[in-house]
Amino acid sequence: MTLILNEKIQGPSAWKGMDLAKDDSWIYYLSEKTVVELEKAVVHVQQKGLKAPEFKKEDFPIPNLADEVAYFVDELENGKGFLLIRGLPMDKYSDEEASIIYWGLGLHMGKPITQDARGTLLGHIKDQGLDFKDNKKVRGYQTNVHLDYHTDLADVVGLLCLRKAKSGGLSSIASAIAVYNEILEKHPEYLDILYRPFHHDLRGEEAPGQSPIFTSPIFSYYDGKLSCRYLRQYVESAQLKTGISLKKEEVELFNFIDSLTHDPNMHIDMMMEPGDMQFVNNYTIFHSRTTFEDYEEDERKRHLLRLWLNMPNGRKIAPDFEVCREGMAVNKP
Repeated sequence: MTLILNEKIQGPSAWKGMDLAKDDSWIYYLSEKTVVELEKAVVHVQQKGLKAPEFKKEDFPIPNLADEVAYFVDELENGKGFLLIRGLPMDKYSDEEASIIYWGLGLHMGKPITQDARGTLLGHIKDQGLDFKDNKKVRGYQTNVHLDYHTDLADVVGLLCLRKAKSGGLSSIASAIAVYNEILEKHPEYLDILYRPFHHDLRGEEAPGQSPIFTSPIFSYYDGKLSCRYLRQYVESAQLKTGISLKKEEVELFNFIDSLTHDPNMHIDMMMEPGDMQFVNNYTIFHSRTTFEDYEEDERKRHLLRLWLNMPNGRKIAPDFEVCREGMAVNKP
């Protein structure tokens, strides 16, 4: 039987953008000692002749950063649900060295999982000139268009900025927990809809023999924790494959969720600078990106690295909410 949470959630995960407008506690500044420790680990990897993502956790030794890593992991699950880690001196590193730092830190935080049917573990976020709306196999990160607020299919998604765009490309996030509280207060009649199973389109990321559609509710309350999965465009494109249209009240609910995430009082915007690492809990945070204009030269184009992580302290998930927790296209025949 599906449990429906009928009470508002209090605590750090239920933040609103207006509450954080003058609070930068969500930005973690790396100390010089921390940077030195990371750089020593890079040398260790290079001496073994390894590159990201070819090496393992033990190949990237950072014993003096155990407390910092523990803080990151706890904050993502039990705190605000997101972090911006700042302070990598990117002018000192090649892209390869930066990727070693990022992959190595990720290995100490959690377990990287595959992000697509090709088995990608360290994703490259760049505009490839593709059309997200016209091509149902294109994913948003391959374009420069505005990305609606959504969640990904992992405990945590992380980004490292190698280079930012010529203009635009703001990263925006909103608390799914605060959104749920608003729904409870203003439209409690939507509660039942939130827990319905919706069809989602894998947009070509399914393995041979795997269904191109999976089902999942928008919210799930299980083992004392509220979790969210919101991929409106994937739900909408699934209609073409299933022949099942969204009901009027379902569209109204999605519109209300979108109005909340776009409310300046609910979300916060950040421009990721080169060297910034952002991590967000996919069960408690919606993320988005504004459209951007890129440079003409390929070596100057906006370029981010992405990790999908399953966390050592990750929450238990209800059976009807369990999708791809071991990575995309894991049910290979």
